[in-house]
Amino acid sequence: MALFIQQVLNGIMLGSVYSLVALGLTLEYGILHIPNFAHGALYMAGAYFTFLLATNLGLNFWLAMIIAMAALALIGVLVERIVYRPLMLESPLSSFIAAIGLIFIFVDGALNIFGPDFKRFPPIHTDVFQFLGVTITLQRIIIVVVTAVLIVLLHLFIKKTTVGATIEATAQDREGAQLMGISVNRVRMIVFALGTALASAAAALVAPIHLVYPGMGGPVILKAFVIIILGGMGSIPGAIIGGFMLGVVESLSGGYISTSYNEVFSFGVLVTVLAIRPTGLFGGK
Repeated sequence: MALFIQQVLNGIMLGSVYSLVALGLTLEYGILHIPNFAHGALYMAGAYFTFLLATNLGLNFWLAMIIAMAALALIGVLVERIVYRPLMLESPLSSFIAAIGLIFIFVDGALNIFGPDFKRFPPIHTDVFQFLGVTITLQRIIIVVVTAVLIVLLHLFIKKTTVGATIEATAQDREGAQLMGISVNRVRMIVFALGTALASAAAALVAPIHLVYPGMGGPVILKAFVIIILGGMGSIPGAIIGGFMLGVVESLSGGYISTSYNEVFSFGVLVTVLAIRPTGLFGGK
């Protein structure tokens, strides 16, 4: 029983990271209607930003995380404005190729600047708690709590602010939103800023547990795509529920069978859900 609880707790932590990354990705898809394959590279950039600020400049971890989120939000705006907006009226294939180019730019840039070596955060929140035979570190608790806070703040921003209302309106009907006087270009920039900031937050939170390296965004973006398809393309609740579901499934399969089969179980869940509900858990008909 202790092993089951331990793996569920680990899965909730892992699902928190997945949910934050998938939330940004599904927000961008809801507005652009194209998958941003470069989202994982921006996640990696957020981890390096936080690492540099916390180690080289000696900033407090939370301050480093907030500055990294702001920096990645600005980078997200620039990516939307310089790369994706000129391709808005072109074939989706053009945006796909542009995203592949962005991945090479960010990953190769990180390789040239930081090298292929793995970077390790200095110990930050090292407290360890034990109960009923279960062990959990303070950093893992922080990841879950901060993720919950960010999800609530995002919900309040979208549901309770005028800017959030323009995002919802644009996601539902772009032409209708334009006719109502909403600047779709401004909404696109805001959504990209939010999406990349969330990816940066996820990377910063998990970086003290995992290692920081140029290719760290690859596995995460693969899982994020599984999650947004599982939850329903463009669905915010789907990204949250799908992220936690995938995290728990991966953790349980890793604990009871082998971590070598994580991808097998992830895609197994995806195929099963799509066989029953082809549009995903929260996707429209």
